[in-house]
Formats: sequence, structure tokens, C-alpha cells
Amino acid sequence: MDNVSVVNIFILSGINETVNYRIAIFSLTLLYYCMILFFNISIIMIIILDQNLHEPMYILLCSFCFNGLYGTTGFYPKLLFDLFSSTHQISYDGCLVQAFVLYSFVCCELSILAVMAYDRYLAICRPLHYSSVMTKRRLSQLICFSWLTPLCMFSISIILTSTLKLCGSNIPKLFCVNWIIVQLTCPDTDTVASNILSYATIIIYVSHGLFTMWTYMHMIRTCVRSKDDRAKFIQTCVPHLVSLVTFLVVILFDLMYMRFGSTDLPQSIQNFIAIEFLLIPPVMNPLIYGFKLTKIRTRILGLMYVERK
Repeated sequence: MDNVSVVNIFILSGINETVNYRIAIFSLTLLYYCMILFFNISIIMIIILDQNLHEPMYILLCSFCFNGLYGTTGFYPKLLFDLFSSTHQISYDGCLVQAFVLYSFVCCELSILAVMAYDRYLAICRPLHYSSVMTKRRLSQLICFSWLTPLCMFSISIILTSTLKLCGSNIPKLFCVNWIIVQLTCPDTDTVASNILSYATIIIYVSHGLFTMWTYMHMIRTCVRSKDDRAKFIQTCVPHLVSLVTFLVVILFDLMYMRFGSTDLPQSIQNFIAIEFLLIPPVMNPLIYGFKLTKIRTRILGLMYVERK
């Protein structure tokens, strides 16, 4: 059984920095997580309950917010538990599950953003064909693609990781990261399959990014020629563009630091860099779409007016 890990528990040593401030951090984290739940669930329920919002753009937004709930649920409950625990441990299986959830969350986010860009491209650049192309069947296929592709890829990745023989158990972060688990493998362990899958994943999601850039190049070129298209672009594409740029910046920053960053930085700063993608987008996305998209903003204001009465 040489290919079976003898490590049963991982130590999340990144949380040690929070010991002296655990009550304050616990309170702020709980409040922040409740905000994430409230904002995202509110957008999802508004879209589900309002028949006027059963359009591709809003259904994709619903999927977007659901993914935010999925990813943050893989991190915040465990962090809240660890803040009042003296051991800061996670089981081997639990670590693999958390790594799967967080990695698939990131890639689902990128896939959904690419699909949303395609939807806006059709609406602005090919408006006469929009209804015939973006049918319920096509929309269902795109949503399935944006979820099943990363889920399948990272299922394979985690299965490959689970076959590796490990010689370490310390993860210097607040959560489990598949790349760090692979780094804990023994020197004689073959990690070629894991590395090949990692490079394949990078190629696939770089292609997602190139496709999104292509759609925006066409949309911008179309909007320059038409005042109505410019108004539609500002109304529906700016929130998507802000979400896309923000998410790419925090993810690339984390990846660059994880690969090339210095370990001399204080642990608290390292922790903040590591969780930026779980802090900023899950709250910013529903707020941007809630205030910028007219139909959702009108619905929210209508509900607030009814509550006051």
C-alpha cells in the first residue's frame, strides 16, 4: 500500500495568528458571513419569485450568486469553528473536500462569468438572433457546462491527490489548498498526473478568459456605433465587467503570491491575501447587480416600500 497516505490529520497553522484576537475576529467573521448569506439569498429569491426576471441574464445571475454561497460555505463555517478550537486540525478527507469545494468554486465563477459574457454579446451584437439562440435548452446547457466542467475536473484532481503518499501534515493557511497538499508528497512520489491535470486546467481557464476578452472587444466595437447599445452596455455589462476584473485580480494576486511570494510577510497579511477571493466577490457581486440592474433594483425598492407601509 505504498500509494496510500499515512497522514490522517492536517494542521492549519495559518490560524495561529488569530489566537490573541479570536473573539473579535469570530464576531466580525460571523457578521460578514451573515451578510454574504443575506445578500446572495436575497438576489436568488427575488429572481426565483419574480416571473418578470425569468430571463437568461437574471437566471445566470442566480447561478452566480448560488456559486458564491457554495464557495463561502466551504470556508466560513470551518473558520468559525477553528477560531474557538485549540487544535486547528482538519481530517484528511475533510481537507480534500474543502480543497475540492474552494477550487471548483473559483473555476465555476470563471465559467459562469464567461457564459454571462456570451449572453451579453448575443444581446448587444446579435439582438435579432438573441431569442432564437439563447433558448431555454441552450441556457440549461450553458449552466450545466459552467458547473459540470469544474466539478468533473476537480473530482479527478482530488482523486489523484488522494493516491499520493504524504510526508508532511502542516498547511500554512486558513484552509486546505490542493497545490500545497501535493507539495507535501514524499520525494519519491510520482506527481506527473496531477501536474498534467493542473496545466490542463490552466489552459482551459485561460481560454475562458480569452473568449471573454473576445466578446468584450466585439461589444465595445458595436457600442461605439450606437447610442442605444452604449446605454445597454453601461446598464448590463458594467456590473459583469466589474465582477470579472475584481475576481481575476484577487485570484491572480493570490496565485502569484502562492507561487512566488515571500514567506517573510506577517502571517496575518498572508492570510488576508489568501482569502481575498472569499471576502470581496461574494459581497460585492450581489450589491453591484442589485443596485445597477434596473429590474432588480426596482424590485428591492418595492419590497422596502411595502415593509415601511
